[in-house]
Amino acid sequence: MDLSALQIIWFVLIAVLWIGYLTLEGFGFGVGMLLKIVPKNEKERRLTLNTIGPHWDGNEVFLLTAGGATFAAFPEWYATMFSGMYMALILILVFLIVRISALEWRGKINSDGWRKLWDTLHTTVAWLVTLVWGVAFGNLVQGTEIQVGHYAQRGGGEFIPADPAGVDAALVAGDQHFLTGGLVSLFTPFTILAGIVFLALFLTHGALWLAIKTKGDYHKRAFDLAKKLSLASTAITAVWAIWGQLAYSENAIGWVPLLIAAVMLIGSTLMAQQNRDLPAFFMSFGGLAFAVIWVFTTFWPNAMKSSIDPAYHLTLQQASATGPTHSVMLIAAVIFVPIVLGYMAWSYKQFAARLGVENISDEPAGLRPDKIREFAD
Repeated sequence: MDLSALQIIWFVLIAVLWIGYLTLEGFGFGVGMLLKIVPKNEKERRLTLNTIGPHWDGNEVFLLTAGGATFAAFPEWYATMFSGMYMALILILVFLIVRISALEWRGKINSDGWRKLWDTLHTTVAWLVTLVWGVAFGNLVQGTEIQVGHYAQRGGGEFIPADPAGVDAALVAGDQHFLTGGLVSLFTPFTILAGIVFLALFLTHGALWLAIKTKGDYHKRAFDLAKKLSLASTAITAVWAIWGQLAYSENAIGWVPLLIAAVMLIGSTLMAQQNRDLPAFFMSFGGLAFAVIWVFTTFWPNAMKSSIDPAYHLTLQQASATGPTHSVMLIAAVIFVPIVLGYMAWSYKQFAARLGVENISDEPAGLRPDKIREFAD
């Protein structure tokens, strides 16, 4: 049975939400990773954080919406992915909570030790969450150890896989898709390289963001770093993507977004070498967007691929909610998505000015440590 128009639309919309998250929070994570590298003093660290301060929480909306849309539009996809990758997703959640705390609490107390603690935590989790996101998306391309079957009610709950030749009948009888390999199975040479690719791309994207948002000596240092990073990130991404397309892609059409992403990333590198920071950033943005499109083409028309047997693939049809659910969701999306996008565009325009250390107050932010508990008896 062919996919319905609504199923296709919601698959595309979920991909668009992930594009929004990874392209926008990509530079946010990159800035976090560079927090201990580019700034030389406290004013420059505050400058660094101010470049993402008005935007990071709005960017997180894309992640929440992507998760919610997957849950509502393709509940079996959500259930299989979140249960099978439970520990990895818990790690991501913890890392994001620490990052948010670091951004919100850093300036609350006027103490070098306090600020250093949160900066260290911020930088650490920015590196870690980027790595884990890369491994997760690498698994979408490669496929995971998914099987159809059920767990026995007796004998210690042993998993009983269905016969690959009888998967449809097994699903009708009540069997489900399970990721049976566990956390360790998610780490392979290909997926680890995917994590490294995400690190390289986000570092470059973050450095370019700092370059277009700052001026003076800080701008020069950030842009010089972006020039070096862009060369390395483009090269390593090319190796990983070609490997993925040749070894794991389900569709030849994946070459189209892959080649566009390559042109964009190479163009970003060339623009950077020519000291054109804005074109370099926006081409990096486009390269990341088409790289995400490529990832989704590698497993279409499935929601998740099985590395054990193609018969165990979780298809979009198997994962899908009902047509009326998709229709109601689409009405809500048509109404609210333009509002959200319009607000975000307005906020980026309002905070478009470049910043310099002269825009940062000489007065340190936060309460003096000895004043924190003045309310106490």
